[in-house]
Amino acid sequence: MFVDQVEITVQSGNGGKGCVSFRREKYVPKGGPDGGNGGRGGDVVLVANAQLHTLLDQRYKRHYEAEHGSPGMTSNKKGKSGEHLVVSVPCGTIVRNADTSEILADLTTHGQSMRVVRGGLGGRGNAEFATSTNRAPRKFEPGLPGQSRRLMLELKLIADIGLVGYPNAGKSTLISRISAAQPKIADYPFTTLEPNLGIVRYRDFDAFTVADLPGLIEGAHKGKGLGSRFLKHIERTRVLAILIECISENLFADLAILRNELLQYGSVLAGKQWMIAVSKMDLANEEIREKVMLFAYSLRIRVVPFSSVSGEAVNELLDAMWSLIEKQRREEVDSEDSSERYWSP
Repeated sequence: MFVDQVEITVQSGNGGKGCVSFRREKYVPKGGPDGGNGGRGGDVVLVANAQLHTLLDQRYKRHYEAEHGSPGMTSNKKGKSGEHLVVSVPCGTIVRNADTSEILADLTTHGQSMRVVRGGLGGRGNAEFATSTNRAPRKFEPGLPGQSRRLMLELKLIADIGLVGYPNAGKSTLISRISAAQPKIADYPFTTLEPNLGIVRYRDFDAFTVADLPGLIEGAHKGKGLGSRFLKHIERTRVLAILIECISENLFADLAILRNELLQYGSVLAGKQWMIAVSKMDLANEEIREKVMLFAYSLRIRVVPFSSVSGEAVNELLDAMWSLIEKQRREEVDSEDSSERYWSP
């Protein structure tokens, strides 16, 4: 099950209380105070894990609590600090304060972490309160309580290629052909109700990720159909591949509607590398093939007609995808380099 939004509650550990104790040994019957401090409570830390692709674990476990600190002990021994609780989430998880909607973190890379609540400090034992005028204090401090916070976790898939198109355009069939992903495939609209992520092995040593997104319809950016619930996953993809059926009555109209939905959703999509893939060419007769050829020649964008069923031009499609991924990566590197040059003192 794909889960991309969930609310959880996190609670850090309480600090342990300080100890009231006095040194008692055979030849020191009236020793001074030796009560140790309490241990610190554990933190709750969120860590991005590239092996996870859904927030399913957080759907079934909504409350996370770190370990409490132990009380101080005699002989000036400090109590043991509570263990930190580490919660793994998928890369691409946005962490919000559930009460204010403030973004606290955007965990995009493997191993990136954020401490969302800090454990309470341990209380001081009576040895800390000894003075020249009060040599036998019985005062101590209770540990500070931990913090509690409600968090909203929102996942936006991170992929190199995002497959976009009308329902039943052949996106799921394509991802099942080029990767090990096994999405549900059937000959009716909205077969895909949740995004699927596949890893494509390219050539001998390279690989890239492809996201199969539920079909879009006109008005999707306003929430029509499955709407903006899944459009958000397109934001983090490097390259968009727009799939259009070759048997469409009007290829140009379909392209215009899909492009408009993407652009209306957000300006971040306007600057992405994109291409067009014309699917189901195994169903094309000579007339349809001629129509697809004219469609491709009239556009200033890469158009690859292909068939997932027969395998026609699938390798050519992968080459086109890889070329755009490499181009986008170079632009990202150039952008980072220019940013460093601008900010360098």
